[in-house]
Amino acid sequence: MTAGAGPPPELDPVIHAQARLRVVAALNTLGDRDEMAFPALKDLLGMTAGNLSVHLTKLEDAGYIRITKTHKGRTPVTYVALTKRGRLAFDEYTRAIRALLDNAGDAS
Repeated sequence: MTAGAGPPPELDPVIHAQARLRVVAALNTLGDRDEMAFPALKDLLGMTAGNLSVHLTKLEDAGYIRITKTHKGRTPVTYVALTKRGRLAFDEYTRAIRALLDNAGDAS
């Protein structure tokens, strides 16, 4: 790092876990009002239902995602969407990662 650059940026620990980062990155590709069905997200990420559920709970507790449970006919369906807070947190996270990587070249 260059002198006077300050401490490295803080990385959001909720998003920083690899599985949660993948979830948030996938949901960030959706529009502001769009959502993804749980099975589609599970298949897209190649995760088990149980593992995905654990990570979704942590993201929901942080206010980063919204989970909507409904029915399609008689079949229960769970939808997942990134909240405005989650989108902002992901933007801040990506800025922090970029700053950290940009400064990594200055360490020599």
